[in-house]
Amino acid sequence: MSFINYANREINCKIVYYGPGLAGKTTNITFIYGSVNPKSKGRLISLNTEMDRTLFFDFLPLDLGSIGGFKTRFHLYTVPGQVLYEASRKLILKGADGVVFVADSHPERMDANVESLCDLKANLKQYGYDIEKIPYALQLNKRDLPPAVPAEALLRELKVRDEPIFEAVATQGTGVHETLRAVIREVLTTLKQDLL
Repeated sequence: MSFINYANREINCKIVYYGPGLAGKTTNITFIYGSVNPKSKGRLISLNTEMDRTLFFDFLPLDLGSIGGFKTRFHLYTVPGQVLYEASRKLILKGADGVVFVADSHPERMDANVESLCDLKANLKQYGYDIEKIPYALQLNKRDLPPAVPAEALLRELKVRDEPIFEAVATQGTGVHETLRAVIREVLTTLKQDLL
């Protein structure tokens, strides 16, 4: 999963934002991209499809320190949420070091949330990952839009384990950085265990 660049003394980690179409994955990534120091981030790349898009960028957080003398660079990806892009979602998930599941809080999107979570579990399993063990965070997005499903009801359907959970309004940045920091902490903990 993590790729070590010995020449640059960097460990490259991949975090994938997963969830149903229009849940706010792209909004999360664009908000993060806009708030990261320009000197420590790469270009934001968007791959547009007919109905959805995949975003990617990498950044080097300056406040995380190093692991064994290596800096850690994070590559953030979104997957297309539309059902017809299953092959793309699966491919983007390959090599992931951490996953953020972005759920849509609107009642009419509950089935899409559950279907997308089942899809995530199946795709992780095909790559030999266990959702119980991979660094993972759950974000309940669009909490500001009525009629939002109560958080407890979302958690009954979507909580997988004791993962970090955040209520968010990605358009305003609420819960966006907290979600990312939580999954980064889990990735770094796993990295330290693997490297020691």
